Amino acid sequence: MAVRTAERIASQASTTRTRVPRPVVPPDLRISDNPAAAVLRSAATGPVFRDKTARATGLSIATVNRQVSALLTAGLLRERADLTASGAVGRPRVPFEVDIDTFGTLGIHIGSATTRIVIADLRGRILGGLTIATPQTGQEFAVKTVAHSAKSFLQRWYRRTPLWVGVAIGGRVDPSTGVVDHPKLGWQAAPVGAVFSEVLGLPISVAPHVEAMAAAELLLPGVQQDSAAVPEQAPAHGSSLYFYVREMVGISVTLDGRVHTPNNGPGSIAHLPTGSDVECQCGRRGCLEATVSDRALHARAVGRGIIPAYNGKASSTIGDLYRAAVNGSEPARELLAERATVLGQTVALVRDMLNPDRVVLGGQAFTTYRPGLAHVARSFNEATVLPPTDIRVTGYASKVQEFAAVVTSLSALYADPVAALRRIQA
Repeated sequence: MAVRTAERIASQASTTRTRVPRPVVPPDLRISDNPAAAVLRSAATGPVFRDKTARATGLSIATVNRQVSALLTAGLLRERADLTASGAVGRPRVPFEVDIDTFGTLGIHIGSATTRIVIADLRGRILGGLTIATPQTGQEFAVKTVAHSAKSFLQRWYRRTPLWVGVAIGGRVDPSTGVVDHPKLGWQAAPVGAVFSEVLGLPISVAPHVEAMAAAELLLPGVQQDSAAVPEQAPAHGSSLYFYVREMVGISVTLDGRVHTPNNGPGSIAHLPTGSDVECQCGRRGCLEATVSDRALHARAVGRGIIPAYNGKASSTIGDLYRAAVNGSEPARELLAERATVLGQTVALVRDMLNPDRVVLGGQAFTTYRPGLAHVARSFNEATVLPPTDIRVTGYASKVQEFAAVVTSLSALYADPVAALRRIQA
């Protein structure tokens, strides 16, 4: 029955993907209390037995059995009879797990400079991907170019049935329509959701990328790249502050297992004053993003002669600054320490205002040059006026953008898998 259901979804998906635009569905960035979702999450990290699932989720064994049967029929779960204990007395206990071989979801992170396109299985593990330059020549051309690149990439994975598309992007996102305002790219009311839906013919969700990164900490704990950094799933209760820095800076707040998504879009910390003398495009000096972003730091490194403007025939990048620091350049290390000190002070400022139970630091400004974390920690401790807190670096390291896109593509399935499949089949 499960095989027939999966085949039916595959057949319908291949037909509608080229004929009928599918809807834009708001991402559901939370730990859902839906029974089927709870059972699906319990099986996302590997084979599990029904009684263990009942204890972990708080559901009755009868409810677990019903949900497992429904998800087996839908093809999202599969039983592992090969793991049944041999020689057991009575009815054998057969564990189940998420089917990681039949389906896939497509995730796209659109950054101000680069766009990353990945395909993931239903556990959220990235199976493959590619990186392209984000087109800078008008929003209509840019959105269509990225959408068609995603379609071409998806066609390589013809053995998998694609279920959903997730787009994570900076700027302001209307999650109900997928319309995006992205000042850095010059996009105004860009119909990201509609264009991707038309080109790919799949249901699509579009999320602000920092909110999606915070959601990955909640929903995808088993696939982190650096398990030593964040060894366990973010708690379902209490509050978390997610602090992101790369080309853009941003924060997101999680409350009791739900990422806070303001109706008017995410707030901005881009222009928080830092006390630096760096000039911002807004006309003021010392704004946070103008001080700590990769682009700003690269410009200062070139201006100080730490790295050349051109490395051979190509322009130098922030990576050249990191390599110079690793190779012993004291000016490079000092510049990175300057940024890390500003970051620690700013994290302390925001943490003291919100006083969350825990803080997660994400983005390449924190993860690429690990010696900088000592400067972040020291300046944080010097600046905060509150007692010590749980503060850590994301386990997704340099792939945090990709996993933001993955969790956006999985959020509807993880919130209500049966309803999501009905939408796909409709």
